[in-house]
Amino acid sequence: MTGIPFARRAALAALLATGLAGQALAQPRNLTIALSTNVNTLDPHNTTTIGTDLSVISHIHMALLVRGPDMKLQPQLATEWRAVDDTTWRFTLRSGVTFSNGEALDAEAVKWNLERVMNPANNARVRPWFALVSEVSVISPTEIEVKTRSPYPALADQLSTFFLLPPRWTQSNNPANSAVGAGPYELRQFTSGDRAVLQARAGWTGDRPAFDTVTFRVIPEAGARIAALMAGEVDLITGVPPSEMRRIDQSGRARSGHVDSIRSVFVKYNLLTPPFRDSRPLRQALNAAVDREAIRDAIWNGIGSVSTCQVLTPAYFGYNESLRAPTYDPARARRLLQEAGVRPGQLTIEFEVPIGPYLLAQEITQAVAAQLEEVGVRTRIVEMEFGAWMNKYLRAPTMGQMAYLSQAWPTLDADGLLALFESGSPYAYWNDEPFTTLLRQARQTTDAARRRAIYAQATQRMCEESPVLFLFTQPVTYATSNRVTWRARGDDWVRAGDIAPR
Repeated sequence: MTGIPFARRAALAALLATGLAGQALAQPRNLTIALSTNVNTLDPHNTTTIGTDLSVISHIHMALLVRGPDMKLQPQLATEWRAVDDTTWRFTLRSGVTFSNGEALDAEAVKWNLERVMNPANNARVRPWFALVSEVSVISPTEIEVKTRSPYPALADQLSTFFLLPPRWTQSNNPANSAVGAGPYELRQFTSGDRAVLQARAGWTGDRPAFDTVTFRVIPEAGARIAALMAGEVDLITGVPPSEMRRIDQSGRARSGHVDSIRSVFVKYNLLTPPFRDSRPLRQALNAAVDREAIRDAIWNGIGSVSTCQVLTPAYFGYNESLRAPTYDPARARRLLQEAGVRPGQLTIEFEVPIGPYLLAQEITQAVAAQLEEVGVRTRIVEMEFGAWMNKYLRAPTMGQMAYLSQAWPTLDADGLLALFESGSPYAYWNDEPFTTLLRQARQTTDAARRRAIYAQATQRMCEESPVLFLFTQPVTYATSNRVTWRARGDDWVRAGDIAPR
């Protein structure tokens, strides 16, 4: 065999090395995220659940705006937005954007989407978000105007959770279980209760996604999520029990962390039925009977903050800095129970707890129940799968006498979260006209100082009336594989765009 000269061998070796490196670089990057609860729908207009449904949807569909991990609004379809006056907003859109089926995503498509959810016949879950919208007008293919019946200062923030469907496709397809969108990924597989598989879309005009394939797997049990992470099957898990974080860190296979969230945890009372209806002493008694700090320290290892007699957290506009956490005072709780006409052992309360999305909800529920028992109030704990409980809570609606619940609002504005307790809201289970009147007054102005003053009164009223048993601000606990890093965020969004390969 004729020998190859050294120079040629070196050149060939370099060429082969370059080719192999190119092949390595060309290897697809896959990301797998574990979710604690099911993805119930892909229709962005029929869900308000950010941590699962809307997180998956946000990869497939575009919104006018999105909120980044720094909690600030960022442009997506809209390049500019401004309030023309107190009741008029104008949005300028990118030109030439299309859905993956070729339909134009222009001002007419945005108008169709807004009118779809505003139409009472469609019974869209997000319809209350746009109750104040009176008219949507197309100014040009790249400009749209939204008029409201009264000031809506948080409209732009609310639109960051409103994703856009292709009008023609939607009229002949079911967007609950299939998808055609304009986002960075397209749907490849959707099996409710198991997984959603997304693939980077060739027609996406934004920055190239860092991952070619993103898989969301539904793994309800925390132990199973941790096992999948340790086995290298998934790259990101949330809802990690704090007691497991050290073991994860010491494994050498993954890393854990936690950040403050915007999510408030409480026990919600059903004030439409006995025993909580018309019994403020009973509601206040239960608030005095619970040692929040002891429960947090024992179950969450001291992570998270105790609620300051309000459902707002410090991240929200309108947070009331003058309120303080209810004092743990079993003696006062017993006096209030006596005032409510409740004898020790006389009252047994049905206590529902949805299983899945809330950090160690079952353990906290049991601790709360034990402390209520100490002051003479018995409970009957009823555990339910989260989706079934949400249907019972909102669609039936037949929520039990009280339920463990956690809520947040992506606009980070008091009006959004407090509106869940407004008279007439399906979320409320409470009719309090003074509280509702204050919320409606705050909607009549765009003056920030005036709005803060009104929300201070509203949160004070809520603290005094105690429609819930105030508990905590829930932390976001998470762990990632050594393959990725995550810009952890406290507003429930789980997006591949916030994750980077290592």
